[in-house]
Amino acid sequence: MPKVEMQAGGSSYPWRRQGDSALAPKLGRVDHLRIGFFTEIYRPVVNGVVASVDGLAEGLRSRGHEVYCFAPRMPGYNESEGPVFRMPSLPLPTRTPYRLTLPLVSRRNVNNIIKRLSLVHVHSPFVTGWMGMRYARRYGMPLVYTYHTQLEAYAHYFPFEPNATRYAASQLTRTFANLADAVVVPTPAMGSRLRDLGVTARIEVVPSGIDVHRFGSGHRDERLRKRLGANKSDRLILCVSRLAREKNVELLIEALARAGDPSLKLAIAGDGPAREDLEERARECGVAERTCFLGIVAREQLPDLYASCDAFAMPSETETQGLVMAEALSAGARVIAADAAQNLEVLAGAGIAIPATAEGFAAAFLAIPAAGDPIFAAKSRRAANRFAIDAQIDRMTWLYESLIQPLSPQERPQYLLSS
Repeated sequence: MPKVEMQAGGSSYPWRRQGDSALAPKLGRVDHLRIGFFTEIYRPVVNGVVASVDGLAEGLRSRGHEVYCFAPRMPGYNESEGPVFRMPSLPLPTRTPYRLTLPLVSRRNVNNIIKRLSLVHVHSPFVTGWMGMRYARRYGMPLVYTYHTQLEAYAHYFPFEPNATRYAASQLTRTFANLADAVVVPTPAMGSRLRDLGVTARIEVVPSGIDVHRFGSGHRDERLRKRLGANKSDRLILCVSRLAREKNVELLIEALARAGDPSLKLAIAGDGPAREDLEERARECGVAERTCFLGIVAREQLPDLYASCDAFAMPSETETQGLVMAEALSAGARVIAADAAQNLEVLAGAGIAIPATAEGFAAAFLAIPAAGDPIFAAKSRRAANRFAIDAQIDRMTWLYESLIQPLSPQERPQYLLSS
């Protein structure tokens, strides 16, 4: 039987014909879906996975579908949005916002919610993912798994030999992905990565969506820039990231020092276990006065922050998509990113990709123009349109429907077929 294949490499996506902006056809055969999300990390944590899960849930609900989120309970946090069902959890013995979920769902929620789902969509291969898989198999529902994280890049969080930990993480990813009816990846590079790991399940490339209009509505604010230490003649570089070893933020501090230009200022939005080490590194490099650590920034404040920078820097090579790059592109920002396949696919030629070295980033910082570039900004915004939330919802509902009521070979778009 023909199968849907993801398209590896390049900046185009497999549901798009060359030169055709239309997405895969909307089947329209299922009017109302009841979807169960199972996620290992959720609010109040602020990161790309949470943003992706929330954006997808909100988009599906806006189309009239029901989405129920099952997530670990977070101490001191009271739910305020959407139907979210919290499960008991315990702290982990590492510096991480993740918690150990106890797979306990009340009988009432199993009978009233889970048994009535159309399908299960899991966002983690850990406890909540296996819970979702168990319910999907028990009650005969399709199982979708979104590959959000390259787990092997997080080996340093575990008190075991790194190579053994990376091997175990790869084995877990392959085993879990192959149990799913479909695996969603945000970029073709991640689809290729899963194939290399031995994943044989159906893979669909569905970029995480963002509200491009919202992130494009920010305004350059000189008062905000001044609070960040940048005067009108200065060039402000922004990084939005969780502050952790795998995010490679230290590279930006070293590049700022190597550039040696006092008019270059760096603002880092985000928090995490590496913050103290990064602040110390800024002092060691002599750039503490030109580096501003903002901590966690509310999402409603990000549009103006993106619009007020002269360049956005993405030093990480471990992202599966890098949602913040799409947000920065929406604001017309000049994006400078580490030269990794998934970063290139997000940029689609709209930004600047360079080797992940202090020398490379320093040279790119020095080349940032003192005045904005309207042509560059327009190119960035055009590239960001590929990540509009409506496009993601179209594609995801198409996938859901194709699993609930499988397509015949005659119904499947020919440009999605492979023998």
